[in-house]
Amino acid sequence: MAVRDESISVKQYRAPIAVALTGASGVQYGLRLVECLIAAEHEVYVMVSKAAHRVIAVETEIELPAQPDRLARDLTKRFGAGEGQVRCFGREDWMAPVASGSGAWQALVVCPCSTGTLSAVVCGASNNLIERAADVALKERRKLILVPRETPLSAVHLDNMLKLTNMGGVILPAAPGFYHRPDSVQAMIDFVVARILNQLGIAQTLMPRWGD
Repeated sequence: MAVRDESISVKQYRAPIAVALTGASGVQYGLRLVECLIAAEHEVYVMVSKAAHRVIAVETEIELPAQPDRLARDLTKRFGAGEGQVRCFGREDWMAPVASGSGAWQALVVCPCSTGTLSAVVCGASNNLIERAADVALKERRKLILVPRETPLSAVHLDNMLKLTNMGGVILPAAPGFYHRPDSVQAMIDFVVARILNQLGIAQTLMPRWGD
């Protein structure tokens, strides 16, 4: 008599990409990036700072849970993610994959990135999981993209951006262009997110590449 296989196949997602939302203006960029990474079938690790939760409440009508497990369920439902595709971590979850170079994740995008987070990353503070993940990305030579949204920029900000670039990180300001004649705020958000996806080497249809 044949034995029926009761095992449940688990969908295999593409290499994990970590996304951290910090307390700068522009949380819309980070949330749209998470949505696009989910659509591209990547596993997504999400970290949201306390300040980011405050900014989300001010800038949007979205209410995101602070508890990591509830946040993962919320993002999964909101963006139509698969089971287990989104994992969220708290600020002191030192057992999270992003806390170690032995974790099998591909890249970290801090979007938006506050100037305080930028400063902490440059000096290797590692006082919370977001800062530690950035530190790991640098030491392991993994892709690290910081998306600052600040103006004007002081000499301190500019110096930190130069230092981060010299360390191997990428500074990708949240500065949408207008040559594609955006007709909505969403189009401006997509402009920046498309640039992030290009840096990650992920195919995107948000914006045509120059010359296409």
